[in-house]
Amino acid sequence: MRRVRTDVLILGSGGAGLFAALHVHRGAPGARIAVAVKGLLGKCGCTRMVQGGYNAALAEGDSVSRHFMDTIEGGKWLNDQDLAWALVAQAPIRLRELENEIGCFFDRNPDGTLHQKAFAGQTFDRTVHKGDLTGIEIMNRLSEQVWARDIERLEEHRALALIPDAQGDGIAGVLLTDMRSGEFVFVQARAVLLATGGGPTMYKYHTPSGDKSCDGMAMALRLGLPLRDMEMVQFHPTGLLAGPGTRMTGTVLEEGLRGAGGLLLGGDGERFMQRYDLRGERATRDIVSRAIYQEIRNGNTSPNGGVYLSMGHLGPEQVRHQFRGMVKRCTDCGFDLAAGRVEVIPTAHYMMGGVEFAVDCTTEVGGLFAAGEDTGGVHGANRLGGNGVANATVFGGLAGDSIARYLTTPDAQWRAPDEARLRQENEAARMPLTLPPGDLESIREALFETMWADAGILRHADGLYRALDHLNALDRQLAHTGVAGGEPAFNLAWHDWLNLRNLLLVSRAIATSALARENSRGAHFREDFPGPGSWEHSQFNRIRLHEGGGLRVTSVPVVFSRVQPGHELIDEAAAADAPAAK
Repeated sequence: MRRVRTDVLILGSGGAGLFAALHVHRGAPGARIAVAVKGLLGKCGCTRMVQGGYNAALAEGDSVSRHFMDTIEGGKWLNDQDLAWALVAQAPIRLRELENEIGCFFDRNPDGTLHQKAFAGQTFDRTVHKGDLTGIEIMNRLSEQVWARDIERLEEHRALALIPDAQGDGIAGVLLTDMRSGEFVFVQARAVLLATGGGPTMYKYHTPSGDKSCDGMAMALRLGLPLRDMEMVQFHPTGLLAGPGTRMTGTVLEEGLRGAGGLLLGGDGERFMQRYDLRGERATRDIVSRAIYQEIRNGNTSPNGGVYLSMGHLGPEQVRHQFRGMVKRCTDCGFDLAAGRVEVIPTAHYMMGGVEFAVDCTTEVGGLFAAGEDTGGVHGANRLGGNGVANATVFGGLAGDSIARYLTTPDAQWRAPDEARLRQENEAARMPLTLPPGDLESIREALFETMWADAGILRHADGLYRALDHLNALDRQLAHTGVAGGEPAFNLAWHDWLNLRNLLLVSRAIATSALARENSRGAHFREDFPGPGSWEHSQFNRIRLHEGGGLRVTSVPVVFSRVQPGHELIDEAAAADAPAAK
């Protein structure tokens, strides 16, 4: 095992990781910074896949407080309000930084102002975008800025474990593997940022790329960190349903289509959303996803088992101009988005839950920071479309600033690693290379079916108990399943095994937390407990992994640090000055 040192190690190269790298470089110019990523920098992960846009209160008539209330009400009062306030207050600042310093070009109105479109669940059209290719624009420009600086890139390096120091109260570094050579590398760092993203790819239909397997959340659980809101998995209502045998199924057809007037039709060709919500197709993602799922249950489906999305009534040429990326993607799959109907199905899209962290992106482990979809608390029970990329860039920047300040403190030392833990994690990662090869595909398919059927859009205690039984059995099966090759060098089957190990652990956390929440909020809907419970006594679920592999949930009261349920936030200055939650 090779050992190297750096001042700052950033795990992940999405919006959070790259923004953090740039802010550390600016705030601590002499620091050595390394960005480790499973794929190629700027070419993998979820930020690049963002189609819709970036929420920011910029226009006349909008305000930070209005954006805040939309975020809190969308999150069903489970948000950490200080985190939510940081998101909405910093979003306009970060957006100007993207334009003026990073070099992004966003769509504009004829008068030169930024064009902002409608997204569901918001009381104002505040979503800034670059057509329907917003993520590509942001990631291309961020990557260029990183490449132009003396920031080391550890591409195709997979993080295997967060390694504590010998005393157990701080982070010593991270165990990684060079995916090309198979070499194990321990990177000792004064500060580590966890920004690997989420990626609920344990579901039968999902949007994230194949490299996403909840690695950061799984590593955090194994380190003993608390995660929160893990039952809150967002399903995007309109995932492309291209039929069996293609990875295009599950790809998002973004919310702007419904915001622009797109209609959802059942297999009978009739609209159905008005039966579920007065806002129709512009209801929040959780409501639309449940409505579609119920229509599927009722048998009112398209040929492949979903429903239809129809845009042709808006004018084919207008649709082709406004949504050219999605029109082309649908054409490639045999659908005419501009003039015809496209089959869609709800698809697992985003995880509102994650590592507990503070506004300055610190965690309870000294020297370990977290940002982006690896974290929980910002969105509560439901994320508004357009708040995701804002979350990544806002907290990526805040993390970079915090790390730069931290490097000047006496605590920012290279810590000696817990050598026994380092050996243990090394051996655990190598273990499948020593076992007889087995059938990983059958384990993956069983995981897909279990999570979709029993821990997905509609939940019930019976299904959740069944899911946990299946997940535990799959975990045991995986532990006795090896991979071919015997060596880690460019061994894709080994990485499939590692992905499944992490997905199974996080799936257990989702199901355990969902069973513990006996009410329905946002993305979490219990058919046996359909009511939301008391708003004034809202609680979030905190989950930890204990010795022996057991997961334990505790309910923690939500601190309404800025606004109480049933009240309105009117004065932005008063909200900004409100005491932070303790």
